[in-house]
Amino acid sequence: MTVKVISTMDQETPLGNLPAPAPPLIPVTVVTGFLGSGKTTLLNRLVRQPDMAGAAVIINEFGDIGIDHLLVERIAGEAVLLDSGCLCCAVRGDLVDTMSRMAWQADHGELPAFDRLVVETTGLADPAPVLQTLMSDRVLTGRYRLTGMVTTIDAVNGAVQIAAHPEALKQVALASRLLVTKTDLVSPAALDGLERALRALNPSAPMQAVAHGEIGSD
Repeated sequence: MTVKVISTMDQETPLGNLPAPAPPLIPVTVVTGFLGSGKTTLLNRLVRQPDMAGAAVIINEFGDIGIDHLLVERIAGEAVLLDSGCLCCAVRGDLVDTMSRMAWQADHGELPAFDRLVVETTGLADPAPVLQTLMSDRVLTGRYRLTGMVTTIDAVNGAVQIAAHPEALKQVALASRLLVTKTDLVSPAALDGLERALRALNPSAPMQAVAHGEIGSD
């Protein structure tokens, strides 16, 4: 008996029947920090950067970072386009709903396409549920990928806040990058003590000292 092996290469597949390639996953950075730690300053500087063109920022309330004077146009109700080209959207209800809606609107031309996303948490937020959602929600992981979390720490009040508030401690412990703000307002000895405490909580995250609100966009 002769057995004929048929290669799948012999079977022509119309190109029109091939599935469309999946869009590249959009990198997401979470920005967190306790109340008064300079998170607002960081976001204010970020949305002004020309290299944020093509990026989107999800914030809690537009008024919190004072972007009204940067507004170019309001899009789709909760979204505004800034003169830098950065797209800002306010959280409306659940974060998953907001991010899913943004992706759908960008796909259908209702929002400008964006190639990266910054998500702000509230100052009192435990970041763990946010990170868990970004890493495990099936809807979001089909469109987004978490790249890390930046945490701002107030050099003046940070040690007290971390000791008194579990949320502040988790914000430090889970960070992939630490920004110590208001360093111009404390003594070198106090700053050294805070940085040693932060390193004990999170030995692997790069740490940057920030003075006079000069926070870079990288």
